[in-house]
Amino acid sequence: MRTILYILQKEFIQIFRNKTMLPIIFIVPIIQLIVLVYAATLEMQDIDAYVVDKDQTTTSRQLINKFRGSPFFIIKESSFSIKDANDALEENRADIIINIPSGFERKLFKENHSELQLLINAINGTAAGITNVYATFVILDFNKNIIAENINIIPLVKTKQINVSSSFWYNPELNYKIYMLPGILVILVTIIGMFLTALNLVREKEMETIEQINVTPIQKYQFIIGKLLPFLIIALFELAFGLTIGKILFDIPMLGNLFLLFGFATIYLFAVLGLGLFISTTSSSQQQVMFIAFFFMLTFIMMSGIFTPVESMPNWAQTVNIINPFAYFMRVNRMILLKGSDFFDLKNEFISMTVYAVAALSLAVWRYRKTV
Repeated sequence: MRTILYILQKEFIQIFRNKTMLPIIFIVPIIQLIVLVYAATLEMQDIDAYVVDKDQTTTSRQLINKFRGSPFFIIKESSFSIKDANDALEENRADIIINIPSGFERKLFKENHSELQLLINAINGTAAGITNVYATFVILDFNKNIIAENINIIPLVKTKQINVSSSFWYNPELNYKIYMLPGILVILVTIIGMFLTALNLVREKEMETIEQINVTPIQKYQFIIGKLLPFLIIALFELAFGLTIGKILFDIPMLGNLFLLFGFATIYLFAVLGLGLFISTTSSSQQQVMFIAFFFMLTFIMMSGIFTPVESMPNWAQTVNIINPFAYFMRVNRMILLKGSDFFDLKNEFISMTVYAVAALSLAVWRYRKTV
């Protein structure tokens, strides 16, 4: 135990002396947390709309005002030429064209229906789909107003109406920042746990200080514990600090037990620390570590469910995701903070991550050779 304490003391001194690692640990994650919560969102605002109104009637102007009054659309330009509108779409000066044909009002009132054309820039399929949904809702609202104002039907029999009221659980205001912050926290904690652990050990190889440690009577388990424990402590501190910032700046709900969250985070960190140690044992330079870690982290992040639900992925991707530690912590973090889930709701994730941590650490310890 005394030997481990000396190694821990040496590691903390080495970490705080490293001018490159120190900003990565304390400054970069906080900046990323604040910036990414605002930037990494699927919400769309300020959609540039181009209006081609060939009808020039009161009804067409009412429809345009509906779009203008929406918080999602900005009427940037208008003309009578669809060619000019297409040019604006091709030059990225417009995201959507609202083409109102001549005779729009006349057909609407005489024939009870009329045509309206929406041309949407679909280079980004997700953005185009969301834009189409927003525009459709604006048109449906406009249509309901027209019906209410111009159709007067006196029912012969008073019928009962069905009143539908909806409520959103766990995120009643549909605030996307509340959904994204727990996911981004997972990424930041993992950077400390996996990436920096691997870099730290390989840096010892490059500086050849590991040779001095290899000739000492320090046991392999003592050296590994001394190497991993500092980053476990720092990563847990980063998690606590990130939650504090999330509460102060974004008022993120913390409905569940935080001790349960930190308990799972500890198990998760043992797993990613083991992966980081394994990567370092297969690499001889920091450059190799960065390439390997970048490959794993990019794959794990994109399949973790931070942007899109895991359930919407193909079956083969969901099967492969069993070996993705990000997916487990991403789900647990959101369920504890946003839903208030308890241990029995998350027992499968706890069991899976414990097995994962034991396997990762065992593989890393087996691969590490004190004589390297």
